[in-house]
Amino acid sequence: MSRPTIYDVAREAGVAASTVSRAYARPGRVHADTAQRIFAAASRLGYRAATPRTGGPVSQRNAIALVVADVTNPFYGDIIKGAYEAAREAGYQLILSHTNESPRVERETIEQELGQVDGVVIASSRMTDSALRMVAKQKAVVLLNRSLPEANCVVIDAERGIRRAVDHLAKLGHERITYVAGPETSWSDGIRWRAVRTVAAELGLEARRVGPCEPTVLAGLSAALRVAEMQATAVQAYNDQLAIGIVKGLGRLGIDVPQQVSVVGFDNIIFDELVEPQLTTIASPLYRMGFTGVRNCIAVAQGAQPSGDPLVLPVRLVVRGSTGRARRDGAHR
Repeated sequence: MSRPTIYDVAREAGVAASTVSRAYARPGRVHADTAQRIFAAASRLGYRAATPRTGGPVSQRNAIALVVADVTNPFYGDIIKGAYEAAREAGYQLILSHTNESPRVERETIEQELGQVDGVVIASSRMTDSALRMVAKQKAVVLLNRSLPEANCVVIDAERGIRRAVDHLAKLGHERITYVAGPETSWSDGIRWRAVRTVAAELGLEARRVGPCEPTVLAGLSAALRVAEMQATAVQAYNDQLAIGIVKGLGRLGIDVPQQVSVVGFDNIIFDELVEPQLTTIASPLYRMGFTGVRNCIAVAQGAQPSGDPLVLPVRLVVRGSTGRARRDGAHR
């Protein structure tokens, strides 16, 4: 029996052969649903893309590593679910590792796994650009929440999300935005802080910063005291866990949210609707990020060339009870 071809995959998926070729050669250039259908059809037929040099199969192990900074962080839950689903549909195994927010542990973990997998998906890497380039020279690498020209990258439109959040706070009458920062080694944190400063300047607002902080509820509880000392009326937190900690910490200090301080998070994790008040946040498409990351990693492992441009996923502002109009009576003491 002859090996299945790209035309067989096209017929099975109900698309043109050129679309199949583009799905493998330019990950992220084909609509996610269409690409998912193509890779599922290829898996059913036993099709494997070939390397340009040898014509032989690129993938030998049918395994992808997913490396996350903290497996206990609910931010990664939907990313992991999406990653597992993409691997399952393609007939691949997914090897999950967590690095406890440590660049050293991350590097050591990846080095140990390189020989066991066809590619590596790294979510919110804490490693340096040079270290990531070294990994990308050895295996197919996809970065989530990080941009690097040498790797295939999937990022969220953080700038647009911050713009919507700051504009929301401005319309509520807040004149100062206090940004509670995430980890010092976080690429996403730098993007978000620059966006806060840029949008605040455009709207004639003052932007201030607290941190860096670990992206945890406990760190948010500690940051709440600094927020209170700064007489903040509006807070944009690096992520939802920090924001939830800030809301709880302010409550312990006798400061009401949102009557005295408005708080906005980032990510839209499951706990946002369980706290009181429910958290206003910037919602990220986390499941889609995990699914797309693994799908693209498999494509690169099978011979596709990274486009050089990150795939940018849209975000949205979800307004709940933790934001309200600014007070004009001296805020809080």
